[in-house]
Amino acid sequence: MLNNKVFSLLLFSCCVTTVQASSSEGYQLTTIEAEPYTQVIQRTGKVDFARVVNLSFKTAGFLTELNVDEGEVFNKNQLLAALDTSELLADKNATYSRLLQAKRNIDRVKVLLEKNLSSQRDLDDALTAVETTRAAYNVASYNLNKAQILAPFDGVVIQRSTDLGELQAPGVSALQVATLSKNLIASVSLTGEEISLVHLNQKVKVNLAYAGLVNGKISKIPAIADSRNHLFTIEVSLEETNLTKPLIVGQIAKILIYAKSQNYIYRLPIAALNAVNEQGQALITIERNNVPEQQAFAIHKLDNDFIYLTAQENSAALDVITQGWNNSSLISTKK
Repeated sequence: MLNNKVFSLLLFSCCVTTVQASSSEGYQLTTIEAEPYTQVIQRTGKVDFARVVNLSFKTAGFLTELNVDEGEVFNKNQLLAALDTSELLADKNATYSRLLQAKRNIDRVKVLLEKNLSSQRDLDDALTAVETTRAAYNVASYNLNKAQILAPFDGVVIQRSTDLGELQAPGVSALQVATLSKNLIASVSLTGEEISLVHLNQKVKVNLAYAGLVNGKISKIPAIADSRNHLFTIEVSLEETNLTKPLIVGQIAKILIYAKSQNYIYRLPIAALNAVNEQGQALITIERNNVPEQQAFAIHKLDNDFIYLTAQENSAALDVITQGWNNSSLISTKK
């Protein structure tokens, strides 16, 4: 199980990519390459089901069988619930009797037609009556079959909205269920700036409370922000592992997203910052031709661990004095 400390260590290790060298002058030199700015987005959300299904009956009737309850798992095609079918069965039998009568009526009309005691119109009406009665019989059979709920997949019951003996209304949810296969997500909200840095199928890391670290990918990005908080709620689908197979819905999940932008920066440890001048630029000591020299750079962003200096894609690497710059003597300042 990975705790929050390990999760933070993973974040820090993914950010350090510089090469260090020691100097005989008593300071530490680090070669910093220009790179695309990677914004690390950390958010906290909850694990939930991506899709749930509301199961209901097609016809009215009293519930006489209920084989599952909330939290119970079931198998595909398992009988979950059923209605009293007495009325539906009687309707099916009555419709079948009318169908047999309509078929016998065709034979009777044909005999009369041969004796010129009937007409072609009577025969057409009899044929039509057979077709309409057969359709009614098919509907009655379908309603009888739909008087029970069979599991559409292997899953779990999320909510039960009825009980034995209750009269069921057509189309009203009796059970809310969810599949257990590839159906877990974590939802988190991003700002307008952050949403522009992510894309579908982007890989992320998810730290599950009381479970551990699993892989995930962004599976849903909304087109518009929430009208109340103006945030964009994205969905991160979780990879199936031994950690996610148990029911973990409702657990807290910490999402870590590495989002690359089009801007290039120099990423320096915060200890390399000498000072900030009156123009808001960072003063950094670099080594040029084996001579320490202080230069001013525009600041792209600053956080607790790093300072990000503005650069270009083709900017040359910098030899930055990251430690001991305050002890170096005869530092020239480039204005």
